[in-house]
Amino acid sequence: MNSSLFHQILRWIVMALGVAIAARLVPGISYDDGTALLVAVLLLSFCNTVLRPLLLLFTFPFIVISLGLGVLVINALLFLLVGRLVEGFHVAGFWPALGGSLIVSITSMLLSGTIGKPRSKGPPSPPLSDTKGGDVIDI
Repeated sequence: MNSSLFHQILRWIVMALGVAIAARLVPGISYDDGTALLVAVLLLSFCNTVLRPLLLLFTFPFIVISLGLGVLVINALLFLLVGRLVEGFHVAGFWPALGGSLIVSITSMLLSGTIGKPRSKGPPSPPLSDTKGGDVIDI
């Protein structure tokens, strides 16, 4: 199996574990069955890959002014959006969404250290600068 595909599947499993833990710990978050959990995890992964970077870009001044708390709001809103879109996955409101997004983030952070990043196959990349006395001035 391709290494990057294997790591993507591991990330989905970690996210599913985080969502399941959030459903057990946070009142207001629940799912009906494993299919709803799977669809919620896939949609949450898609939102984190596509929508989150755009939202971070457009709300950058707010994030800076709020000293990074805006990122928590964006994560909670994406969690709430997934709760509204996936039938069988229930998020009662903003505060449960905030708690759920924090638990998913903490779970992902803790378990990503054990999973690690996929290693690239092939020769190491060449150095970025030429130190043999070329015409480039490094500052």
